[in-house]
Amino acid sequence: MAITPRAARILCALAAAFAMIISGQAIASADPAATPAQFPTVEGTNDFGCVPSPEHPRPVVLIHGTKMDATTWTILAPQLIEQGYCVFAPNYGAVGLLFEPGKIVWGSGDIPESAREIGGFIDRVLTETGASQVDIVGHSQGGIVARQYMKFDGGTDPADPARNKVHSLVTLGATNHGTTFGGLQELAKLVTSLGLPGDAITPLTWNMAGAQQLVGSPVLVNLNAGGDVLPGVDYTVIATRDDTISTPPELTFLRTGDTESVHNVWVQDVCPAATTTHVGLVTDPVPNHMVLSALDPEYAATHTAAC
Repeated sequence: MAITPRAARILCALAAAFAMIISGQAIASADPAATPAQFPTVEGTNDFGCVPSPEHPRPVVLIHGTKMDATTWTILAPQLIEQGYCVFAPNYGAVGLLFEPGKIVWGSGDIPESAREIGGFIDRVLTETGASQVDIVGHSQGGIVARQYMKFDGGTDPADPARNKVHSLVTLGATNHGTTFGGLQELAKLVTSLGLPGDAITPLTWNMAGAQQLVGSPVLVNLNAGGDVLPGVDYTVIATRDDTISTPPELTFLRTGDTESVHNVWVQDVCPAATTTHVGLVTDPVPNHMVLSALDPEYAATHTAAC
């Protein structure tokens, strides 16, 4: 069968994506034999001797996204620490690189397994700080991992929300209802329509966690079955109209009529001219201001967003 120019372009695009994966380029990595203290970290985080203050009694757990690590929070974490929070930023979802022995990629493994990792970490945070609840901030996949933990791994107790381990969840560009990854999902479908193994290529292109975040994935269907939210949790869902990774960006918003405990907000609602990208959700002043305000309404009363 002759390959059309369109098919050739598709195959070239997939070949480039696959080449990036097997080469390990632009991937945050660490030696898997390293001790936890040697894993990527932000100074001042993961201090299990931290005593929560009366003003901020709940530790904040920051959960990074796909192919990222704890250094995602280089800007936000110090701001939270400065405000007096106990701040924790775990690495999770480690997967070894096929052609680079000794290297791992964070945020790439099975999402349910990553949620169990986060659950164990949060249990340690609660035990060692003496806090009864945490607040979670999740970027991209981090929001899904948090919700998976809250629904299936003990993060909440629907029968008695007073026993919830999570008080508030703030997400930034989370793939709550999946993503097309800027059209790459359609690319795989086109490959399949040409009689080529698009479905088989998908996990190689996006890794397991990426494939599980595609629109309609079984993991997301299971996560959202019966409703997007859990009782007793305050949700703030932050999106940017210029997101080209979590696409279309409105799929991040939680679908519920509960406007009292669920707050779906665009960055552009705060600053109309903002051009925040997916990565910019964890680096730009406006979304960081929105996170701090979601965790503490008093912050918004005394600080202005830097549009």
